[in-house]
Amino acid sequence: MHRFRAPGWLPGGNLQTIWPALASSRHAGRPAPPLRRERWTTPDGDFVDVDFGPGGGAGALVLFHGLEGSSASHYARAFAASAAQRGVAFALPHFRGCSGELNLAPRAYHSGDHEEIGWMLARLRQRLGGPLWAVGVSMGGNALLRWAEEAGESAAGIVRAVASVSAPLDLAAAGRAIGRGFNRLVYTRMFLATMKPKALAKWQQHPGLFDRERMLAARDLYQFDDVFTAPLHGFSGTDDYWARASAAPHLKRLRVPTLVLNARNDPFVPAQSLPREADVAACVTLWQPPHGGHVGFPAGRFPGHVQALPAAVLDWLTTH
Repeated sequence: MHRFRAPGWLPGGNLQTIWPALASSRHAGRPAPPLRRERWTTPDGDFVDVDFGPGGGAGALVLFHGLEGSSASHYARAFAASAAQRGVAFALPHFRGCSGELNLAPRAYHSGDHEEIGWMLARLRQRLGGPLWAVGVSMGGNALLRWAEEAGESAAGIVRAVASVSAPLDLAAAGRAIGRGFNRLVYTRMFLATMKPKALAKWQQHPGLFDRERMLAARDLYQFDDVFTAPLHGFSGTDDYWARASAAPHLKRLRVPTLVLNARNDPFVPAQSLPREADVAACVTLWQPPHGGHVGFPAGRFPGHVQALPAAVLDWLTTH
């Protein structure tokens, strides 16, 4: 994947992002395996839904989804199919409110939710046994790295290795990028189209929890995070949230084998914000191919699909 080359018929970061999301699951070469759902009660009395795939005996892959993602996301289906092909068990814990049903507590989820990640991984380690590998996609990748950074040496007692895919490691840089131009018109609008109704439902569940009118007036993620995400999760505002939740400043604290994969043409993770070798611990491998978009990495003949992505990541993980 570090030598990934996009097909010539799919140039540019936006096309390499959008095409896989729209078309890859229909052309992945194999159907996604059936998933079985369990509901877990959280330590604070809320719930999360965890989807499990078939397989086992050859280790287990845990996938943390991205912003507004779920087990139905194109990348989740691709990773589930790749795990099943290898005989690896698969688990996808949904962040709160992302499994199709509103969670109960006066909170949602966020990019630095490392305590939630830690609780989920510890329970999965006890449940699944054997080798455990964890992958986080986009927002989930940043949150997974924040857990591994905070866990330090103890992370190796839970997972063999971790990988982040297209994670916005510098949340402020990514936030500025997604709030401008084409990104604002397409990606920001897409995210807010689901985030605002969820926030409104949360306000109806807990009246007065935040400034409803300010939330409805938000036109970008900075404004939305300032009124909703940040205050609900203990941050003073967006700037405080993005600074404290970003994984980038703490990459030297990692003590478990870690793969950090980012395409340098990702539309909303600027190449100049990506870490260099000097910024990370010795256990970290950086893959920064020039092409791939955001969670895209399409490969093969037309119409192309994202199976190259989970195959490359799983190859790396299972050697550690």
